[in-house]
Amino acid sequence: MKLSRLLGACLLTATALLSLPTQAAAKKEFNVCWTIYAGWMPWGQISSSGIIDKWAAKYGIKIHVTQLNDYIESINQYTAGQFDGCTMTNMDALTIPAAGGVDSTALILGSYSEGNDGVVLKGKGKTLNDLKGMKVYLSELSVSHYLLVRGLEKAGLQEKDVTVVNTSDADIVSAFATPGVQAAVAWNPQLSVIKATPDTTEVFGSQQVPGELIDMMVVNTAVLKDNPALGKALTGAWFEMMALMKAGDNKALTEMATASGTDLAGYQAQLKTTHLFYTPADNLQFITGSELAKTMQRVAQFSFDKGLLGDGAQSADFIGMQFPGGVTQGDSGNLKLRFDDSYLQMAADGKL
Repeated sequence: MKLSRLLGACLLTATALLSLPTQAAAKKEFNVCWTIYAGWMPWGQISSSGIIDKWAAKYGIKIHVTQLNDYIESINQYTAGQFDGCTMTNMDALTIPAAGGVDSTALILGSYSEGNDGVVLKGKGKTLNDLKGMKVYLSELSVSHYLLVRGLEKAGLQEKDVTVVNTSDADIVSAFATPGVQAAVAWNPQLSVIKATPDTTEVFGSQQVPGELIDMMVVNTAVLKDNPALGKALTGAWFEMMALMKAGDNKALTEMATASGTDLAGYQAQLKTTHLFYTPADNLQFITGSELAKTMQRVAQFSFDKGLLGDGAQSADFIGMQFPGGVTQGDSGNLKLRFDDSYLQMAADGKL
């Protein structure tokens, strides 16, 4: 799973932003990166199996797919122009490259968390309402933080009703194992380890806010505009791998499991709580649905409340977002995050 799903706490410095490319141009060679997470393991397999080479060759280009070990660093490198595309969550796309001034396009919304993230209590606490007055350990300004806020909302509570204790994803399991810690928020595989602790109850999970924690392949908008072959090749390769996974290709699944540090059964368990869009039609239905804009509005409000949209942000509408059909949200004069369905439509129509 992701090594870290932190939000924009690691935004580029102003100096770094000055070095960002202002325009793209037609080219023949591209670089995209990804990090370990159940819904992104297909990118590694797409690369190692040669599928990406086949699709790139079809369009007369070459695509290098690189695995990086640090999630936030991968997004920062993409934002700095070192990669043309990068895997990231919808929140991180908004609060790092978009907030950093880099116009980005969500090319493939590959999956969303459907139980990979959860709020857990041990001891007497059995419901969300039992969180009141507790210290809750989590990675601050992360999707875990967002999930906690969403859960509190549904329980009629506010964040001020709990005390958030910032804890890294690397330390969350050991922290929960100590007697003084009763509540935590985590993602898999740490979540599965925590849930195995005796007398522990998951009181809220991402399956209760479906479609809100989205895992995407994001590409530089200018690069994509000048090089549509990149979008076609990435989309075609992705759905070829999705077809193999949907068919239960054990060889591919086993190799993905090994690469993620588990066995086939372990990876399949992770996939059960990862809502993958196996067909272009399913993906299209999600990206063109009305809920996506509502989700991004919630994400923008959370990000603004936490100061993640930059010093110049006066409201949650500071960054403009564009959705299929030309629908915009936020400042249309500052469009920096776009959800594009054109390549998905080509895939669905068999035109790739």
